[in-house]
Amino acid sequence: MADERTGKEAGLDRRNFLKSAGVVVTGGTLGAGLTLTTEPAKASAAIPTTLTSFRCPICSADFATFSALQGHFGSAHPGRVMPVTTKLQVNGKECEVLIEPHWTLQRTLQYKLGLTGAKQMCDRGACGSCTVIIDGRAVLSCTTLAVECEGKKIETVEGIAADPKYKPLLDSYCKWDAMQCGYCTPGFVVSAKNLLDKNPRPTAEECRQALAGNICCCGTYPRHPTAIMEAAGVMKGDA
Repeated sequence: MADERTGKEAGLDRRNFLKSAGVVVTGGTLGAGLTLTTEPAKASAAIPTTLTSFRCPICSADFATFSALQGHFGSAHPGRVMPVTTKLQVNGKECEVLIEPHWTLQRTLQYKLGLTGAKQMCDRGACGSCTVIIDGRAVLSCTTLAVECEGKKIETVEGIAADPKYKPLLDSYCKWDAMQCGYCTPGFVVSAKNLLDKNPRPTAEECRQALAGNICCCGTYPRHPTAIMEAAGVMKGDA
């Protein structure tokens, strides 16, 4: 006969379930291949440092050099917008991508580098789910062109999760259930990290102000300041 006890009576609750399950966050919460566990987070898969092949985005023909692609474009697709190569520094790694000039940073991170943490939710710069850090500032990647980011330092939630320094922040988010469906969680974590970098002892009101641009459809707002302030104490070595 099936156990008719509630999850809590059976020794299960949401927090323990998430911890025992490793809070796998592939695509849905913090990013590809990352987990919120007691073990150090693993770095994301290697991203390309130098382009070795160039594919036409219109007919998918492959070329060994960018100049060959340019020549093909001029003859086969006259009048169409020519793709460009852009060098980005993402999570401390240099990478080169072939994109169309109008591509946003969010689209480039997801489709060219496989970094799915920055979500495309509203695609209007209104929800904060696509937040990344560029040169120390929290920025909406869905309204930022990738070509504008060349030469700048970009941090995504994958890089934050792979840095042991910010493990207390991830642990605290898990402990205080500051997430439900998880889709908005990467943006909140990135904004929280950016806050702690500038203000290692934030108040609840300062946390709310820092997260004002992040929207959570599940309504976990009260948990975020608690999680961030507790993480701040741990990171500063409080008992």
